[in-house]
Amino acid sequence: MPWGHLAGKWYGSKNIKPLVGLHGWQDNAGTFDTLAPYLPPDLPFLAIDIPGHGLSSWLPEGTLYHSIDLLILIRLVMEECKWDKISLLGHSLSSINAFVFAGLFPDKVDLIIGLDSLTPFITPSAKIIHETVERLEHSLKIAKHLRDKSEPPTYDWDQLVQRFHEGVRKSINLDACKFILERNTKPSQRDSNKYYFSRDNRIKNWIFHSFPQSIYVQLAERIKCPFLFIKSSQNAYFSDKKLYEEVLDILKQKPTFQYSEVDGTHHVHLNEPKKIASIVNPFISKWKLE
Repeated sequence: MPWGHLAGKWYGSKNIKPLVGLHGWQDNAGTFDTLAPYLPPDLPFLAIDIPGHGLSSWLPEGTLYHSIDLLILIRLVMEECKWDKISLLGHSLSSINAFVFAGLFPDKVDLIIGLDSLTPFITPSAKIIHETVERLEHSLKIAKHLRDKSEPPTYDWDQLVQRFHEGVRKSINLDACKFILERNTKPSQRDSNKYYFSRDNRIKNWIFHSFPQSIYVQLAERIKCPFLFIKSSQNAYFSDKKLYEEVLDILKQKPTFQYSEVDGTHHVHLNEPKKIASIVNPFISKWKLE
């Protein structure tokens, strides 16, 4: 990539175009570790660490992370691999971006599977200025800290797991936290018995899409490819439910759209992968990928 390397985990043949898995905000490719073995064995699966996460390179100093970066990333991956079309499985932030990408480039996507998030939260206009100022000021503080090159706070492994578990509001089961932490932590240089979070702290100051609702409606109308969206029962909506349902209603009118609900947390695909695979696999089989 222009800014560095892109890490990931490739399952299956490298001679066939894979289903590309993109994880959620502050997670990494490990989010699909438990699901990947249950996906169709004849379809390769590529789980990617998006920039600043997992083992992928960070963006250059002085830059901010923005959801637009993920749209550019998808295009860069397609160009690098010489794919005319891409098949996407996205969770959370990346589910939203898969939806946006398919609406922007309807002829470049042959299938989407979205997990738990559909449309971004729309910031009320009264809050936009305040939040923008706050994020810009916070970004300067983070940049200064990164230039100091000092080691982040460290914890013993059990503390780290517990801290992460609580940080995701217990959405990830304790015994499943390791799949994310294996790619999100490094051992301390000062104490070999302790670890620290190694993701780029600037991602906490991520700038999300902020289009008006009318744009999301248009994006939904433009999508052509088969689209499976799975909503977990125990997680809140990231956008106003009425606005979310307006987009969902448009998608439901398409014969290639499928909506499913499962009982579970925001990370149900990691905690209970068989539940998700039982929905995903028939969908993939129905709309056979080439």
